[in-house]
This record gives sequence, structure tokens and C-alpha cells, in this order.
Amino acid sequence: MLLDNIKRGDTVLEAKGITKRFPGVIANDHIDFEIKAGEVHAILGENGAGKTTLMNILFGLYQPDEGELTVGGKSVKFKSPLDAIDLGIGMVHQHRKLVPAHTVIENIILGHPRAGTILNLKRAEEEIMALSEKYGFMLDLRAKVWQISEGEKQLVEILKALYRGAKVLILDEPTSALTPIETEALMASINTMSSQDMAIVPFITHKLPIVLAISERVTVLRRGKVVSRINTADATEQSLANEMVGRDVIFRVERTTVERGEPVLEVDNLSALSDKGVTAVNKMTFTIHEGEIFGIAGISGNGQRELVEVIAGLRDEQEGKVTLEGQDITKDSALERWQAGIGYIPADRIDVGSIGEFSLIENLMMNYYFDKEFSRGGMLDYKKMRALTNEIIDEFSVATPGPDTTAKSLSGGNLQKVILGRVLSRKPKLVIADLPSQGLDVGATEFVRNKLIEAKQNKAAVILISEDLDEILSMSDWVAPVYEGKIMGILPGEHAKREDVGAMMAGISVEGAGS
Repeated sequence: MLLDNIKRGDTVLEAKGITKRFPGVIANDHIDFEIKAGEVHAILGENGAGKTTLMNILFGLYQPDEGELTVGGKSVKFKSPLDAIDLGIGMVHQHRKLVPAHTVIENIILGHPRAGTILNLKRAEEEIMALSEKYGFMLDLRAKVWQISEGEKQLVEILKALYRGAKVLILDEPTSALTPIETEALMASINTMSSQDMAIVPFITHKLPIVLAISERVTVLRRGKVVSRINTADATEQSLANEMVGRDVIFRVERTTVERGEPVLEVDNLSALSDKGVTAVNKMTFTIHEGEIFGIAGISGNGQRELVEVIAGLRDEQEGKVTLEGQDITKDSALERWQAGIGYIPADRIDVGSIGEFSLIENLMMNYYFDKEFSRGGMLDYKKMRALTNEIIDEFSVATPGPDTTAKSLSGGNLQKVILGRVLSRKPKLVIADLPSQGLDVGATEFVRNKLIEAKQNKAAVILISEDLDEILSMSDWVAPVYEGKIMGILPGEHAKREDVGAMMAGISVEGAGS
């Protein structure tokens, strides 16, 4: 293998003049990039900047139209990922490539040439345990994948690459689905791997503090081109964001003051079960008024998803009551709640928030088809639908060739803008925003936050679900930390302290917190 005798500081993988064209777009435009043994070299850019295309070229999923790849100083051409794997390049995708019903060890050895026709699980377990100890991973190799956390799944993917002999590890949005604790553990693992001469290439669109914490160098892409190469020691979060977007980016949205209006949503003693049949929402009670953002802070899995699904009419309550502007809607359908003025922005924009094969017109009309203006006698008025779609594309700055483009062809940020436009264009009385900026680049995040503030200024009540404590603290008029399905207290946003909210998210009661 070309990388067997590589020493710390040697260049292990280099891209020279990489260019890749797709119909109507140059995804990579003469990109130069290199990574050295023992280095963490981050590639940073907005959604659509060309990171994914470059990553796929480095791993052999795409072949460049122009340019050259070298591994260990020798020119190479990858016909498929198998060629890259054989030369010591591994990749961990943002969306896991694991089989939930299989064990951890079965997933790691699945498809490995050394597994042979007859599996030797004992030998494989010994080898994988040795790798785990070398890099400080803690995993139950016999657990089923569906039983482990997102952070542990990330480690399984990394171990799978290491077991195949990876000396270069490409990480696609490595912390996008991780909790803060899992993120810290992954960062420690990356530091351990780089200290033992692994070369790490994380591709990141957001979470800039992580870039600053783990990388030595950063290459920034914008619109398919390299716009800067920076030593991380010389960078700040603000300077990296400005390089990504090409302008000054506002990270912290200033909380605006809007005169408190009438109650919009009242949740009284609400309880609901999870998909596994256990209590996920445990006797929650709160009220949200016009012109307020009610921020629900918590680590994933503490009842937030079940709560918003009950309010949106997508999950049955076990007990309790939901009232919208004084009207009991507890038993109303999701459609009846939409018509009554509830707008729902789901956390999963791909599988829940959109239909990938449908055009933008069809995706937007999913919240309009029942209006007489767009549907009469069972027939849809495509002319009016197209006109409205174009208006939303313009107002919400969706980068797309046109309204007939399929949803699956959009970047994550642009797809979120489509969903945001579909919801906010109806001027809802209540906006439910579940993880609205998760996985978005800094520019798209800024846009989404400003649109939610604008909805608040237009007298909407907003429920903001977020695992980003800075987002919750900067935007919310009221902060409600949740733990194991319970609201631990309700704090005025202007007085909420990070340490108090963090403690309450961990189940610790804080003196003086209201309820």
C-alpha cells in the first residue's frame, strides 16, 4: 500500500486542479487541496459550495473531468470507492450506511474481503477490540445498531473504515446529528487518531467552533472554488463565516421586543407516548401569546419531537388538552389544525418536510391544495400554483433553476427555505419550528432565524425547538428546558443563564425557575 511507510508530516493525499462539471454548473473549479499525515485539515463551505463533489472525487465515487489525484506522492485514478479503500482512504458519510438489525461487529465486517465466505467473528472481534483500544473507542460490539446512540453509530462507521486499513479518513458533517456530549467524545477521538498519524478531512458547513477546536488548517470553498487557505490558529469563528459567505455574517440574532398579545396556544397537562409505547411527554403545561418565541431547550430524545407532533395533530395525546385561540383542538386532524392557523416546520426536511421526487410547485401546494383559490371541483389551478411558487422562491431567496425543479435536487439550506416559505406564506397564528437551523450553513441559518423573528413581529406565536443553546438564548422570549418529557421550568429569555438552562436540561432543578 502506498501509505504504509508514510511518516508524520508527509503529504498523503493531494488534489491538483480538480474540476467537475454537471449540466449547467461547475461544481469544482480547479481545486487544489492536500492533507498530511497526523493533520486535521477541514474543508469549509456553504451548502452547494462544492464540498460534497470534491469529497466524492477523493473517495472515488466521482471521477474528475480535469485534474490529478496523488496518494503517497504517486498519481492515481479511482474507478470506484474500492480503489480508494485499497489505497487507505476511508469515508464516513453524513447519512449512516449501517444495517440497524445487525450487530455492531456484523456491520463493521460486512462486505470486508477478509471476512471470507465463512465468518470468523472471534478473530474479527479481537482485531476490532484492538483498534478500539488503540483509538479510545467505547463500543458494545454485540449490540444491535438500532439500540445504540447516534454518537456510537458514528464510531461504528469510523471503525469500519479503520478496519479496512484507512490512513486518510474523510468525515462528512461529522457532528450534524450528535448531542454536545457525543460531539465532545468524537472530537477527542479525532485528536487521538491524528496524534497517531491519521490524516483527517472533515467537511463542514456549520458548527465553526468545532473547526477551530480540531483542525490545523482550513480550506474554504465558495461556488466551487477555493477562496482561502487558513491556518486555524490565525482564524476566528467570525472570519471563517465571512470567508464562507463572502460578507459579514450576524451570528447572534438580537431579541426584539413585541407587545405581548392574546394567548394563542394553551397546553394543559399534556401527556403522550413515544413510538416505543413509553411516556415521552409527561404532563406538560404552558401558554404562548401573540408575538412571543417560546424556546424549548433539550438534548434529543427528551420528548420534544412527540410534543410538537401532538400539537401539529400528527400524534395522539394520552391525556391533556390543546387549545388554539380559545378553541379546543385536541381531537382535530392535522389538516383541520393547518386550516385553523398552525404551521409546522419539521426537523426532518427530507423524509417528513418534503417529497423528493415532487417539483417545488407540488411540494409548496401540499399546504395550499385545500384552498378554494387553488382548487375547485377537485381540479388544481396550476397557473396560480406556479405564480405563488415563484413568489415564494423570490421572497425566500431559494437558489433553484425554477419551480419545476425537484425537491431532492436542492441543497439542505434551499430545501429548508422552501419549507419555511410554504409555512410562513400562509401567515400562521402559531409557527412550530423544530430544529429549523440544524445542519444548515451559517448563511442559511442566519436567514431562517431572521424569518422566525419576522413572523414574531407579525404577531405569530412561535415554538422554537433547538439543541443549540445559543440559538435558544438569543431568540426566545421564554426558555423551557425539558428533561425526560417534563418541563423543568420556564425562564424569561432576557434573564435565562446558560449554566441554569444547561443544568435543567440535565434534569437538575434550579432555584427560582418558574413553571
